[in-house]
Amino acid sequence: MNRITIDCVSARNKVSGLYQVCMNLGNALLQQADPAREAFTFFVHKKLPDLFGPNQRYIIQKETHRFFQGALQDCDVWHSTIQDAKIKPRNRRIKVVLTIHDLNFLIQRKDEPFKIKKYLGRVQANINRADHIVCISEFTRQTVLQNLKTYGKPVDLIYNGSTIKEFPGYDTPVYRPFRPFIFGLGALVPKKNFHVLPCLLQHNEYELVVAGTRHEEYVAQIMKEAALYGVADRVHLTGEISEKDKYWYYKNCTAFAFPSLAEGFGLPLIEAMYFGKPAFIAANTSLPEIGGDLAYSFNHFDPQYMQSVFEKGMLHYEQTKPMQVIRERALRFSWDQAAIDYLSIYRHLNKH
Repeated sequence: MNRITIDCVSARNKVSGLYQVCMNLGNALLQQADPAREAFTFFVHKKLPDLFGPNQRYIIQKETHRFFQGALQDCDVWHSTIQDAKIKPRNRRIKVVLTIHDLNFLIQRKDEPFKIKKYLGRVQANINRADHIVCISEFTRQTVLQNLKTYGKPVDLIYNGSTIKEFPGYDTPVYRPFRPFIFGLGALVPKKNFHVLPCLLQHNEYELVVAGTRHEEYVAQIMKEAALYGVADRVHLTGEISEKDKYWYYKNCTAFAFPSLAEGFGLPLIEAMYFGKPAFIAANTSLPEIGGDLAYSFNHFDPQYMQSVFEKGMLHYEQTKPMQVIRERALRFSWDQAAIDYLSIYRHLNKH
């Protein structure tokens, strides 16, 4: 029996991307595993002590686990599901899989070399302990190989999946646009770059709806840009939304916009493509890899250029009607396939 512990401590905020990753991967692993071969334990935050239901085995994180790891030793494979996981087993008998989502701090902290060195050191320490490394995009994989020492260890690519909860009868979103609208999803922080979007509302009647955790300083920057273009009355920042609201906005938006400057994967992009929507993205980090030639890219953020890309992209979408092809690309990103790939790694490690 291969005893596997999955570190899900980072999945403590239900609106975070890491929560979605841990929940979906964990559920897929439970579905795809062979009960005669694998037994899972989930290392979880105290806020979510039964993350996968009452019938699973859990270890609830304690501060003392940094020093006393007796309860953490009862496994053959430990999966650290985030690159800067604070707890990793000291017992070298236990094989460690490390998933690296991104090294976004290289972009976000580019003017702070001491912080970059500090953050790289944290990830390097986890790589040093790992036996097998997984990256969630080829962009992330190449970034890791260029900036960290992997010592010949396997560095594999396993894409995240996408699971869309559908609510066909739902029709009461937190805000209902009065006009056709562009939708964006993500925390309202500078790296998401949402402040470049209000210019897209000039010379048309679209609304812009952006959903995600509000950080008021950046909210003010977005609304300042909206006022500059005279479109503040058509920009709506909803804050965090429910799964039902997310479904409604994806289903009913005219277009999706995701101009993020730093992504390791880009889950909202896949979610929008699942609904066959035209997606407008920043042409950097992982987004072109995930969207492929079915997404429309901003190579830079000059307002007139962005308006041109948007107008031409919408015209192309209306003329070619690629909804089904876009949806098919989204369906390629499967949590079941990710689980199968991780299970292959767990099984291989337990043989050695």
